[in-house]
Amino acid sequence: MLWLVMAVLSALFAGLTAILAKCGIKKTDSDVATALRTIVVLIFSWIMVFIVGSANSITQIETKSLIFLVLSGMATAASWICYFKALSMGDVNKIVPIDKSGTILSILLAIVLLGETNHLPAKLTGTVLLATGVFLMIEKKSAGNTEIRRTWLPYAVASAVFAALTSILAKVGITGVESNLGTAIRTGIVLVMAWGIVFAKGKQSELKAVDKKELLFIALSGLATGASWLCYYYAIQNGIVSVVVPIDKMSILVSIAFSYVVFHEKLSKKAFIGLLLMVSGTMVMAVWA
Repeated sequence: MLWLVMAVLSALFAGLTAILAKCGIKKTDSDVATALRTIVVLIFSWIMVFIVGSANSITQIETKSLIFLVLSGMATAASWICYFKALSMGDVNKIVPIDKSGTILSILLAIVLLGETNHLPAKLTGTVLLATGVFLMIEKKSAGNTEIRRTWLPYAVASAVFAALTSILAKVGITGVESNLGTAIRTGIVLVMAWGIVFAKGKQSELKAVDKKELLFIALSGLATGASWLCYYYAIQNGIVSVVVPIDKMSILVSIAFSYVVFHEKLSKKAFIGLLLMVSGTMVMAVWA
């Protein structure tokens, strides 16, 4: 099934996004970086719209779909802002698992709100494995006898919650809407919110000081995100949300692998077991799709 392939590609590109973004926010403010990368994603999204020729159908979108696309875009913007703030403060292999915990909420919402109850035992089993895996990967990091403050934790948790809402809202919003066009519309909402945050906080003056090398990584991160989104929203439009979401969240494997290579971040035995449980939970749901 093509939607499963697209879900896997979405995971690959999403995994690269975290690494590229981390490289681009070493000195650059996370809100500024989010606003800049959204420009890249928006351009990428509209190019795809014109390639597939769906731009003319924008006037045919029903009011309900448009409202949910806007709401989905707002949830995405909130998730991004929180996620990249967390990445600017902590390690990739600590933050990504928490962000992916939004999968659990997405699955439960899909079952309750969208009625996706087929193969329910497998989905619930997979959800339990995912939850256990996430719990094991969220470990305390101590220096001597003093626990290091995890100031990034609230941002990572908020990112997960908003990401879960994004999936459900988007599923409703792209009903009857070409997936590339739906992605482009919601990206426009993200852009408005992201730049609104920058100007509201008076950070626009920091644009001139953005390092050129970091700007390149921010742009590449935006391209990876655009590719991930296009694959992801095609998958949830044509597939099963409670299966697509966990597969997409397997981007954690890509992120953690690259975090080890690029940033030399290592997993403890406990965290590694947690990662295996998350993979197992995803495989259970994917096999029984």
